Amino acid sequence: MKYRILGSTGLNISVVGLGTWQFGGEWGKDFTQKEVNEIIKTASDSGINFIDTAECYGDHLSESLIGEHIKSEREKWIVATKFGHHYHGFLERTRHFDPADVVKQLDLSLKSLKTDYIDLYQMHSSTDDEFNTEGIWEELLRQKEKGKIRHIGLSITGNNNIFQTGQAKNIHAESIQVVYNRLDRIPEKAVLPKCGELNLGVLARVPLASGLLSGKYKPGYKFTGTNVRATRNQEETEKQLIEVEQIKNDEVPQGVSMATWALAWCLKNPLVTSVIPGCKNREQVISNAAASDLLEGE
Repeated sequence: MKYRILGSTGLNISVVGLGTWQFGGEWGKDFTQKEVNEIIKTASDSGINFIDTAECYGDHLSESLIGEHIKSEREKWIVATKFGHHYHGFLERTRHFDPADVVKQLDLSLKSLKTDYIDLYQMHSSTDDEFNTEGIWEELLRQKEKGKIRHIGLSITGNNNIFQTGQAKNIHAESIQVVYNRLDRIPEKAVLPKCGELNLGVLARVPLASGLLSGKYKPGYKFTGTNVRATRNQEETEKQLIEVEQIKNDEVPQGVSMATWALAWCLKNPLVTSVIPGCKNREQVISNAAASDLLEGE
């Protein structure tokens, strides 16, 4: 496993992290503690030291499953979570960026994660008006002074949100989390260059394009049932599947899995610090971690 420093934080994080939205129950599967333990242990054995979760992956459910496993080995992990939403059921959220509510969310996250500090606390998909909520950044700095937070980050909504990216240093944020993958290169136009200019760490989320870049799905495949991808525009999904097939034929080397290649593709952009793919079993963790082996000269 290779490691990179996350912006100005000084945190030396694995180039492949562990995304944990799936633990919240919206990926068409409910995870047991045993399954989560196996996934996290496999991640650790693969050299992964960075976990990304959120308050609304379930009602702090993902955090709780993670916390139960890492409570006896907290020092091994760099843990990132988020604030700004309350979970009310499958794909149901309400938005809460009032400073007092954010402190309550922080305390619930600390309790769920069974820790007394969070390495990276990220504003979760806010609008620009929510970003400008009076008193929110001053309150987060107070929580940082108390030791509950080590570093502040932003998980931006649009992958072209140059306003929040440009304001990051003014509110003492040190990293940007953004959707970036081979099918969605919009961040290359403005967000990624601005991150380089400001020395902001970059966490690439959805690096497998919600599984479309996993290589498992052929053109014509229809997502159904409780799979969250079934809620998306089927015509647009089909166009993407056709593009994926072309990428697989033209760009992915023989003998390399498409998922591993797609993660390495993101990481070959020097502005990207780490990718945070999800996974549903230990085999996918191992496949994800193998992306590090495709990076040369590090």
